Amino acid sequence: MTVLTELGQELAQELEIALPAWVEARVRFICQAWALDWSEEIANDTQEAGKKCATEVGLRLRELLESGIEQQDINPMSILRSATNYPTQVLKNYEVPPIERDHFSEGAFPDDVYGLTPAAFSDFGQTAHELGIAWGAAKAHTHFSRRREAQS
Repeated sequence: MTVLTELGQELAQELEIALPAWVEARVRFICQAWALDWSEEIANDTQEAGKKCATEVGLRLRELLESGIEQQDINPMSILRSATNYPTQVLKNYEVPPIERDHFSEGAFPDDVYGLTPAAFSDFGQTAHELGIAWGAAKAHTHFSRRREAQS
């Protein structure tokens, strides 16, 4: 097993662990911004959304991070940005109004009406941040090593 594959597995595992808490934090943040009570019903729906997010987004992350770099036509953040669908659906189910966003956000992430799109691995915690940097460096190293070998 290569360092890239090992780091990919660790990163996927860490993100699967972090995603439910991230979903809850995003829903809580928007509910608090609108001064909505954090009811048991919202908490339960949010918890279910977090589990579903970890399962579905986690699977896509694993598939990407455990594949060879030749098959990696997208990056993990592209997949993580799809995680916004889970807290968004909870908020929409409770008819929480969307927030006002800037023109860039509206154009780049039109479906993210609550401004939840993660910008970096650090949005999922320090460990995810560190593993994301290590994985990215390992991927770059692997890519450049293969490129050098091909040129020799």
